[in-house]
Amino acid sequence: MYDILSIGDCVLDTLLLIDKAQIRYGKKGHRPEALCLSYADKIAIAKAVQSLGGNAANFAVGAKKLGTKVAIMSQIGEDINGRMIQEGLKKKNVDTTYLTLGRNLQTRYSIVLNYDTERTVLSNHPKHRYIFPEMPQTKWVYYTSLGEGFERLQKKLRSWIHKHPNVHLAMNPGSYMLKHGVVAIKEILQDLDVLFVNKEEAEHILQIKAPVQTLLKKFWSLGVDIPVITDGARGSYAYQNGEYFFMPIFPVKPIAKTGAGDAFAAGFISALIFKKEVKEALEWGTANAAGVIQKFGAQEGILNKKDIQKLLKKYPKQRAIRM
Repeated sequence: MYDILSIGDCVLDTLLLIDKAQIRYGKKGHRPEALCLSYADKIAIAKAVQSLGGNAANFAVGAKKLGTKVAIMSQIGEDINGRMIQEGLKKKNVDTTYLTLGRNLQTRYSIVLNYDTERTVLSNHPKHRYIFPEMPQTKWVYYTSLGEGFERLQKKLRSWIHKHPNVHLAMNPGSYMLKHGVVAIKEILQDLDVLFVNKEEAEHILQIKAPVQTLLKKFWSLGVDIPVITDGARGSYAYQNGEYFFMPIFPVKPIAKTGAGDAFAAGFISALIFKKEVKEALEWGTANAAGVIQKFGAQEGILNKKDIQKLLKKYPKQRAIRM
């Protein structure tokens, strides 16, 4: 019996820290819209790191470090990138029993450009014929970023969840799913115990511009038990049983934000597994994200339970509240 089965594509990330670039702002002048690099020029890289990545892997590593029993279900190629991912997961003590290596599959990879604490991701989404193998016993399923063809796997996952009502389902849709599969995302909302999205993603899925409270209530009306919306430096929000919750961020200096959302989700779900209330789950998630953004790399700053308690003790005023 696992605490969590993490389902999604694994990625080999190459993270590049850029010293010099320009930001192009929108018409109103206050919202960054584009990262601009000099054309046909050599761009200096301050730092480069290659590591295991992808939402499913980042989440699994984070949940494992917090003390849960976690396995990952993913498909990778029998190429160098795939072997590096497999070895990386094993080193992090994530169960790879349900990691499938395919001879004709190309392992996903991405180039992550980090500039001024934000990241721009160049992501490769090779088409996979996603398979849905026999599922293990698990308390939670965490369903996240997949590429072209994900709808077939999702349909089978929903069927399995309907036959196993005691299993909790959480989702954090990936970039491809949000761009090409909003209809499919809406279909699974009614099956979700927890949904993680940022404010822009929430508005994209619901096709409305609205305050966070309105977005949370709308997701709940569509069947999500606990919708969670992150809003960058403005903090994070959740809704449960008619109550709204808000958690401010910790006043730490960010270096890079790659992996912050995955760390947040790992902290939140792990807290629920340890029988914590939603308020404390928001605190765990925010603390874990704060650890990640202080390091360069999606998994370098992931916290354990003692680290989370230390951070909460250091900032006693940073607590989740009922709104």
